[in-house]
Amino acid sequence: MSTTTGLAGRAVVVTGAGSGIGRAAALRFAAEGAKVLLADLNGEAAEAAAREITEAGGTAVTVVGDLGDQAVVDRVVATAVERFGSLDVLVNNAGIMDRMSAAGDTGDAEWERVIRVNLTAPFLLTRAALPHLLATGRGAVVFTASEASLRGSAAGAAYTAAKHGVAGLTKSVAVMYREKGLRANAVAPGGTATNIQVDADREAHGPAVLGSYMRNIGSPAQAEEQAAAIVFLASDAASNINGVILPVDGGWAAV
Repeated sequence: MSTTTGLAGRAVVVTGAGSGIGRAAALRFAAEGAKVLLADLNGEAAEAAAREITEAGGTAVTVVGDLGDQAVVDRVVATAVERFGSLDVLVNNAGIMDRMSAAGDTGDAEWERVIRVNLTAPFLLTRAALPHLLATGRGAVVFTASEASLRGSAAGAAYTAAKHGVAGLTKSVAVMYREKGLRANAVAPGGTATNIQVDADREAHGPAVLGSYMRNIGSPAQAEEQAAAIVFLASDAASNINGVILPVDGGWAAV
């Protein structure tokens, strides 16, 4: 167990924790000695990850539901505080892709669902968690933004707008609460090997345009590489890092 992260015994909520980056982050926090609440829409996947943590001697609990629902958000926070006695770290990771649609081809349903899951849900959870995070005097929020939070050529209109919003929300929380001991940062993953689905019509205008830019992605990262950055930003090793959008993209942002 690490002696430098300061995460041992701390209470952590990770959303989208049933698979991909969220699962890898939950396992890594547990390996650092943290108590982890795994929130996911897929209960079976969340329970499987939680079992892996408990079988290794860690502490884990799950909450299943759609984080775009305020009642589910409230249940996540209440469960973490009830089971762990506090809430020290919130990882707003859960997200979905759009269809790579250009603005003119983005329907209301695609727009509203992507914005709700990728931007509104992290806002709702951050708002609900803030009183508990502030009570610790050392709280940390880590958002999963995206390369699409840095540029317009990495996804469709809805996903790009949502992830730019996540970057803005990260910076706002960082500034508003820094004097109260709370830090907020985000990772901006580039191409990463996960099971996130992209239901794109490759003949449509958006995917056709984006295809010419995607050659700059480079080699995809593993979910564990993203998780390492998330855990670092939440840890005492990053105690003076606040309001940062950290590309974890193999240099894509430098191209």
